[in-house]
Amino acid sequence: MTGFSYYQPTQIRFGSGRVKEVGTAVSSIGHRCLVVTGSNLPVCSPHLDAVLESLREAGVAATHFSGAVPNPTIESVSRGAALTRREDVDVILGLGGGSSIDTAKAVAVEATHPGTAWDYLYFKQAPTERTPPVIAVPTTSGTGSHVTQVAVLTETATKTKSAIFHVHIYPRLAIVDPDLMSTVPPKVTAATGFDVFAHAFESFIHVAASAYTDLMALEAMRIVGSYLPRAVKDGHDREARQMMALADTLAGLCIANAGVTLPHGIGMAIGGFRPAVMHGEALAAIYPEFTRFTWKCARAKFAAMGRILDRSLDGVEESVAAEGSCSAVDAFLKSIRLATCLEALGVSQAELAPLTASSMVLPDYRNNPRVATSDEILAMLAKSYRGLMQE
Repeated sequence: MTGFSYYQPTQIRFGSGRVKEVGTAVSSIGHRCLVVTGSNLPVCSPHLDAVLESLREAGVAATHFSGAVPNPTIESVSRGAALTRREDVDVILGLGGGSSIDTAKAVAVEATHPGTAWDYLYFKQAPTERTPPVIAVPTTSGTGSHVTQVAVLTETATKTKSAIFHVHIYPRLAIVDPDLMSTVPPKVTAATGFDVFAHAFESFIHVAASAYTDLMALEAMRIVGSYLPRAVKDGHDREARQMMALADTLAGLCIANAGVTLPHGIGMAIGGFRPAVMHGEALAAIYPEFTRFTWKCARAKFAAMGRILDRSLDGVEESVAAEGSCSAVDAFLKSIRLATCLEALGVSQAELAPLTASSMVLPDYRNNPRVATSDEILAMLAKSYRGLMQE
């Protein structure tokens, strides 16, 4: 066994009904709170009302910013940062999916540093200790952002998607209440749930994987395989929601310490070109070709994944199970009604070449067991243009 390091500064409070603890938790950290949500208030308003009431009861002054957008943009972050400075906020709370939580992290950086959040991407200057604490209250099971040091951002003018990556944006506290996820519609449940699977699997095959992250990744994949179809079928299946919230948290802990690989770099690029596309949909479009491109270079781990999704692969020879994992992923996507392709997501064939270039902006592809060239990524995208939709 090789040595490894593991770091996780986020306090996790997990369980049904724990959203009631928001007020006392925030009051122990700060006194003026910015609550960041998306603009889809009919969906999140019951949760927002509960959070705001809890803050009031704890004596915390709350300001609501509803400007988070899917695939967070630098413009939306700047609006939130301006409000943060104006209201003299000392703690930022992200309530919602990954976009709201990532926006909260980026707002915390921009509000307390010169320039914009875009100036603090992972390869630029680092955020300092002036970054105020962030609290995350997820309402979906998908991004793992509530336990990571990552905030994904989009520069709309260039269609470029990148990320801040620094320990100062780890949420100080994550309140994971599965009851908040019961109203998420089936399509969003499927897309965010598949993102959980992708986080777990990609951290499992990542070059920086460890024995510790492997344990969590395997458990997260097992949970997704068993419970995501149930959550898609019945959003009020409380056990399924609880287990998916657990899988999301485990997978988030994995990517915070290992990372993601080739599919996420491509999926991020798709989001830059098509901001309305859910990240999980983008991953679903390219995963069938990704698995076929990679499996021979990580046979044992692909075999383990395949046996989780398809029990008929138990007991068969490793290479057979590894190759069979590709079809197992296809079948799983179909079972959660997420089988899709680039054409269905609105990507044009003329965009495949620039999309290829954008897929290599982030270093994720270098961490794949098989490192793809530009030509190989273009070939994958071409095969994904109609993908499973041709069958």
